[in-house]
Amino acid sequence: MLKKSVLIIFLVLFCDQIIKIWVKTTMMLGTEHHVFGNWFIIHFTENNGMAFGMEFAGNYGKLFLTVFRIIASVILGWYLYRLTKKKDTPFGLIICFSLIFAGAVGNIIDSAFYGLIFNDSMFQVASLFPKGGGYAGFLHGRVVDMLYFPIIHGHFPQWIPLWGGEDFEFFRPVFNLSDSSITVGVLSLIIFQRKFYKSAQTKNVQVKSEQNL
Repeated sequence: MLKKSVLIIFLVLFCDQIIKIWVKTTMMLGTEHHVFGNWFIIHFTENNGMAFGMEFAGNYGKLFLTVFRIIASVILGWYLYRLTKKKDTPFGLIICFSLIFAGAVGNIIDSAFYGLIFNDSMFQVASLFPKGGGYAGFLHGRVVDMLYFPIIHGHFPQWIPLWGGEDFEFFRPVFNLSDSSITVGVLSLIIFQRKFYKSAQTKNVQVKSEQNL
């Protein structure tokens, strides 16, 4: 279980960082490549805050959020390790927590180190390990986002309160592979939690039966 969990985490982190480094070193902030027409776009943006481009209370909020992420990831990593050591843990549960952990670490890498190893992407293509140093200090880097799926465009009907007549776009947020990994892991936990629980119960009953025999 542990080796499979580590493999999942490594693959997510490897793909996530390769994509981010490619975007950071080949594109200027705000530029984009259309992959599938106007439905799937590689759009380079950076954010100081939470997932899907949301912001969080300036420099102090940024520092707090990064430290919180690190602490939460350490706790999650410890819990995941414990799960891998239990023989009755469903493999699906291991996959979910591995995806969540990998996604969290992927964004922590950006926040912790990208400010140190890259220069700014505004009006220029950033360099890796620039001579003049990075654009920010440790734990103050910006998270690189690039996946943009503006699949549906339209306007809210006039009769809808507050938003009537305004532009509508789905899906508006720009995100990255780490965000996707966390989202898939969390949604899978919510959808399959009963199945995981029943599977664990069944294994416990089988083990107890074998012990009684």
